[in-house]
Amino acid sequence: MVKAIFCGVLVSIGVAFSVQASGHFVQKIKLPGGQTVVVSEGELEARSIGSFSIRLYQAAPPADETTFFISGLVSERDGVVEKLVLADIDGDADPEIVVVVRSVGTGSYLAAYAFGVAQQQTLVPVASVTGLPATADPVAALKNR
Repeated sequence: MVKAIFCGVLVSIGVAFSVQASGHFVQKIKLPGGQTVVVSEGELEARSIGSFSIRLYQAAPPADETTFFISGLVSERDGVVEKLVLADIDGDADPEIVVVVRSVGTGSYLAAYAFGVAQQQTLVPVASVTGLPATADPVAALKNR
């Protein structure tokens, strides 16, 4: 019995380490309205291709900032998520959530995906650009599309 419990603990620890050691992108950011957004690459996927999720949570104190989920989307990615930024893409004075993805093949091309929050509760795609040169400014490219 003790041996079985010990083995179960080792398996649990091993899973926790493998997920952490995978290097998958996970980041949260606070929106001006107080909501929290979490962007993460798909778990158990290859780093170079797969999906990313973007999840929106209600405004809450720090201890509960990812407790009250209200909206989410999953999008494909060809590369690794490199960064998450807030930028006003559509000129409405409200920042959009911009996910920047860099391809892992030759060229290190960039892609950027902008999402907005409709009525403070629903994530919506706003714009995207792909195939940008490695040194391009993805936010500027989204604004100029």
